[in-house]
Amino acid sequence: MRIKEEYRKSGYFWLPENIQKRVPGIVTIFDGGEIELEIMGLFDASIEAHNERNLSRIIGEVEDDGPITLENCSFKQIAFGGLAKSSLRVETAMCGVAYDKDEFVTFNTVSFAVQGINEWVDISGIEVTYGDDFKTVTISYAPQKEIVYNLNNGFKLHIFFRYTLPGTLNKSEAMVTHHAFFKLSSEEAKELPLFIEVLHKFTYLLCFALDATVTISDVLATSNDLMIDILEDQKMPAKIKLYYSSRPFSENEPKIDCRRFLFKFSDIRENAEQVFNNWLDAFSVIKPSLGLYFSAAMGDHKYLDGRFLALAQGLETYHRRTSSETLMERAEFRARVARLLWTCPKEQRKWLRGRLHHGNEISLRQRIKRIIEPYKTYLGNSRQRNKIIGGIVNTRNYLTHYSEELERDAFKGIDLWVLCQNMEAIFQLHLLRQLGFNKVDIEKILGKNYKLQTKFR
Repeated sequence: MRIKEEYRKSGYFWLPENIQKRVPGIVTIFDGGEIELEIMGLFDASIEAHNERNLSRIIGEVEDDGPITLENCSFKQIAFGGLAKSSLRVETAMCGVAYDKDEFVTFNTVSFAVQGINEWVDISGIEVTYGDDFKTVTISYAPQKEIVYNLNNGFKLHIFFRYTLPGTLNKSEAMVTHHAFFKLSSEEAKELPLFIEVLHKFTYLLCFALDATVTISDVLATSNDLMIDILEDQKMPAKIKLYYSSRPFSENEPKIDCRRFLFKFSDIRENAEQVFNNWLDAFSVIKPSLGLYFSAAMGDHKYLDGRFLALAQGLETYHRRTSSETLMERAEFRARVARLLWTCPKEQRKWLRGRLHHGNEISLRQRIKRIIEPYKTYLGNSRQRNKIIGGIVNTRNYLTHYSEELERDAFKGIDLWVLCQNMEAIFQLHLLRQLGFNKVDIEKILGKNYKLQTKFR
């Protein structure tokens, strides 16, 4: 989670079952969403409290934000006596609400921003018109309508827009702002982890579409059970600010480059609901391979060897999850195994059965060949493709086993870097197909995306 300005608030904190024992402290939320609570002493001075390092919920009252609920807290350091400080790790902070000890936490909406969402959605109600002499200008703004999509998991995804208009009294400056946001909503109240799971998947969708490591920010939740009065006979849901440590996250904010986008919202707008649901469905099937792809694409690996192994394992896992291909029909394979075991000495049958357990699986070379097949024209002629396939297989085997006879054929240096670029590009095309892009759509993307073209070269 991106926190542009460090959140640091002083206040008083207590356990919901012991409201009388309030201790002063400071809650700090760092960029990335890591939360820390520092208190003077302990909530309870008993020996049992010293032994209890985990606290499910802490309530507080802090400056500016008022009530705050801190969920899943654990002690990092416990103070003994005097005015010594105790520090705790906190998993989730909910600003603007104080829950009781056993009160169930559910929400109906969670809205959030993602870095690059304005450029990706690319919808604006701002229009600028210049006069013929370019000395006069007219700026107009029309609020944009919210866009809503039904998701297969019971949620709705909203794309909505917040804006500000210039004040009427300021004659020296006029400013209009317009920002896009996502919102997940559910008519039936749901627990926060269910919202976070879907939010997490859509953040990774933006990472994939923008080809950059982007992070969420400005997370707000509402519940139909928590209402505030706005007029004498009108109420509205209270807005609760949420903070937690989220992935993906990079310490340095990414540069949003529209030329690197694999696709924009306008490219999928006609069938966006299907694309969004395809992504959620793909996550449930190929989640392990997606994790490996994003770990490589987002620079989680310090060394090139690690990045290569993540991509190689990701491609292999992707094929395993999307194909049931085997060397022979399963009935035929079982019959062959039975014949071999029958002729094998009894004392060696257990060993042979173990050796044959995965004997019907196709090889890594065959899996990589199948992965490349739909997009082989982008990887040169037959000789060049065989070099790529051999490079992936030999390098993966060497980096897995470090056998001396494999070292000579393993790729290194710039050759390994180029191989990683090829693998990442192939991965991206397969993920586009998972989203529902057809061959013509993919060719259009490849034709206008210089970054993708470079990966294939």
